[in-house]
Amino acid sequence: MNGSHLNIAELIPHHGTMCLLDTIESWDERHILCTATSHRRNDNPLCDPSGLRTICAIEYGAQAIAAHSALLRSPSGHGPVVGLLAAVRDLVTTQPYIHTIEGALTVRADAVLIQEHGLMYLITVHGEGRTLVSGRVSVMLSPTEAQASPYAGVEDIP
Repeated sequence: MNGSHLNIAELIPHHGTMCLLDTIESWDERHILCTATSHRRNDNPLCDPSGLRTICAIEYGAQAIAAHSALLRSPSGHGPVVGLLAAVRDLVTTQPYIHTIEGALTVRADAVLIQEHGLMYLITVHGEGRTLVSGRVSVMLSPTEAQASPYAGVEDIP
């Protein structure tokens, strides 16, 4: 599946300039691969006066997770999954800022664990041929999402 910026905005809880991803290049039950150019935009809401800090790439990964979760619920992408970023572990950043990266970022999220009340993914963000950020992200689903979740009873991904 390929997705435009508009499709991604329908899959995640963020809209306008806070929708950081541009396209979904591919996805399946275990992963999603997206691209983004918003790191180069002057109106990126995560920028501070010094630029866009690399740590903010966690949000790019979180948005890829949100899009993947919505696609797993409904491949036609009907509505975002509401969750809370609960933890980031094993985070590695390779430089202080990403607004200087030329070209698109590649954002990958690989599912490690999918349960009724939460998700765990490994995320990586690449640019200019190198890894900029990697880490493990845990997301807690809201009680409403967990009750309606198709993941109910799924312990982990084989």
